Amino acid sequence: MSNLQAKNEKRLLIILFTIVPVALLLIFTYYPLVKMLQYSFTDWDGFSPTKHNVGLDNYKKVLTDPNYFVVFKTSLYYFLSGFVQLGLALLFATLLSFKVKFANFWKGILFFPYLLNGVAIGFIFLYFFKENGTLDSVLNMIGLGGFKQLWLGNRNINNISLAFTSTWRYIGFNFLIFLGAIQSVNPEVYEAAEIDGANSWSIFKYIIVPAIKPIIFLNIILSVAGSLSVFDIPFIMTGGSNGTMTFVIQTINTAFRYNKLGLASAMAIILLVIVVIVTMVQRVLTAEKGGEK
Repeated sequence: MSNLQAKNEKRLLIILFTIVPVALLLIFTYYPLVKMLQYSFTDWDGFSPTKHNVGLDNYKKVLTDPNYFVVFKTSLYYFLSGFVQLGLALLFATLLSFKVKFANFWKGILFFPYLLNGVAIGFIFLYFFKENGTLDSVLNMIGLGGFKQLWLGNRNINNISLAFTSTWRYIGFNFLIFLGAIQSVNPEVYEAAEIDGANSWSIFKYIIVPAIKPIIFLNIILSVAGSLSVFDIPFIMTGGSNGTMTFVIQTINTAFRYNKLGLASAMAIILLVIVVIVTMVQRVLTAEKGGEK
C-alpha cells in the first residue's frame, strides 16, 4: 500500500510540475496563434469592437501585391551572408579545435557577440557606420578615406552593412555548435591520420567535414529560416527605410503604424507557414542523410 501511495504522490508531483509550463505555453503561445489566425480573416484595425470577415482577401493581397511580398528580396542579403557566416564559423571552429595559443581567449572573443542584446548591437553598429564614425575614422587612419560611403544611406550597400552586422552577431552561435561537433570526433582518428602523414587540409576534408555533415546541413537550414525572419538589426539601425525593409518589419508597421491588424496577421501566418515548410524540408533531408549513413 505504501508503494502504491508513493507512486501516486510521484505522479501528482509530475502533474503539478508539468501543468504550470503547459498552461503558460497554451496561454502565451498557442492561444495568441489561434487568435492571430482568426484575425487574419478579418479587417480588424486593432481598436474597433467589431470585426468584418473578409475571407481570404488579406492572403490574396499579401501574395499578389508587390508592395507586401517583394520585401522578401531583402532576405537575400542575409541569406548570402549566412553562408559567409557559416564558413567563417567552421574555419575558426576547426582552427581552435587543435592546439592554439590562447585558445580559450579566442573562443571567448568569438562567442561574446552572441551574448549581447540585439538592441545594444544595433546601436553599437549604428555609430560604427555613421558618417565620420568609427569605420570612417579607421579608413582615414590607414589612408583609405576615399572609400568612405554613406554605409546606411546608400541603397547599393546599406543592406550589405546590415548583413555584416548580423554576421558578426551570430557567428559565435554557429562557431560553438561546430566546435562541439568537431570535438565530439574520437581524437584517435586525428592521431591515426597524422601518423599516416595526412596534412591539415586532408584531415579537414576527409575526417572533419564527413563527421559533422549533419550539423553543417542543420546550420544551413537554420540560417535560411533566420534570413526570412530578420528584424532587430535593421529595425534598430534604419527602421526599415531606404530599401532595408524586411518582411517582419513590414508586418509590424502594418499592424501598429497603419492599424491593419487583420492584414498583418495574415502576413505573420504566411511567414509562419514558410518557416514551417523550411523546417519540414530540413527534417526530411536530415533524415535521408541519416539513412544514408
